[in-house]
Amino acid sequence: MAPTIIHLRAETKPLERRSPLSPASAKALLDAGYVLHVERSSDRIYKDSEYEAVGAEMVPAGTWVNAPTDHIILGLKEITDGDSPLPHTYIHFQHCFKKQDGWAAALSRFSRGNGLLYDLEFLTEPNGRRVAAFGYWAGYAGTAIAMLAWAHQILHPGTPQGSVPVFDSAPELAEHVKKAIAPAVAANNNQLPRAIVIGALGRCGNGARDFCLTIGLPKENILEWDLPETKKGGPFKEIATSDIFVNCVYLGAAKIPPFVTFDSLAEAGDERRLRVICDVSCDPNSENNPIPVYSTYSSFDSPTVPVKEKVENPELRVIAIDHLPTLVARESSDEFSSLLLPSLLTLNKRDTEGVWTRAQNTFNERVKELPASN
Repeated sequence: MAPTIIHLRAETKPLERRSPLSPASAKALLDAGYVLHVERSSDRIYKDSEYEAVGAEMVPAGTWVNAPTDHIILGLKEITDGDSPLPHTYIHFQHCFKKQDGWAAALSRFSRGNGLLYDLEFLTEPNGRRVAAFGYWAGYAGTAIAMLAWAHQILHPGTPQGSVPVFDSAPELAEHVKKAIAPAVAANNNQLPRAIVIGALGRCGNGARDFCLTIGLPKENILEWDLPETKKGGPFKEIATSDIFVNCVYLGAAKIPPFVTFDSLAEAGDERRLRVICDVSCDPNSENNPIPVYSTYSSFDSPTVPVKEKVENPELRVIAIDHLPTLVARESSDEFSSLLLPSLLTLNKRDTEGVWTRAQNTFNERVKELPASN
């Protein structure tokens, strides 16, 4: 039986430094008899030499396009360039299975090329839980940027926040935020911000809470909400009366009452303190978005977007960055890769292995929903 060949492609999304495969996981695959091709990348958090040291075959960036069709193309972020059919088996986040903007055009490339997409978001256990997720570090990084945004608004009201620096480690990020918020706290009558985290019991919510505690926010300043607190349905006044709202709720197929609206912000009146929303879940283009006060993404270069309608004094800005964990790229990649590895080790029997057959069934179901023109 021929060995299974995995081709790790270089990411092309700006400022994306993460990888779904660490050098340690690469070694585990090689030791199990897999063949591994790794595209060279100067942006990836892991150096090329780290993969070379464990025995991976290094190849030029972009060579996945012309690789033999029996190679499995492993990546992280979506393939966006061009409209050409995609003939391989692919593993990455494509963000099209929930009918996001442009979903049909993106998905049709796989069906037209007789390719197959195992979307990382839909690699699940029998109970529906994802086998690997970046949730913890998404919550951690998103809350860090939210704290920076809060401090910027206190110290420089009415001016856009500059780009977010790059950090090599989570402790380095936390230390930077501590120093950045200190003058803002002093200017805010020595009051630390009050944060509300919705989805607090999940991976993402744990990351958000842990970052707050790491930088010295007292527990009484962190309102942790999950299903019991939100089951009555929003919008919730407690969001408007907090300084920072971190949304960590995974957005499913069902529509839920909005957490915050323009009307709920207005109704809070003088009690409104909300300055920053960090939508870690980040589906602004979904009709089920529970934060319908914004509809566009932000980026590390321009980390916040303003909420203008009916919202002033204080101003309100939203963080909607769809690859937050790259801010702590090594820690988040190490964790994700270790969680994904057990599934990757079953790729050589993917026709019968549950995680892969479930993912393929999801792909086939979504392809059936494509409009006839695609």
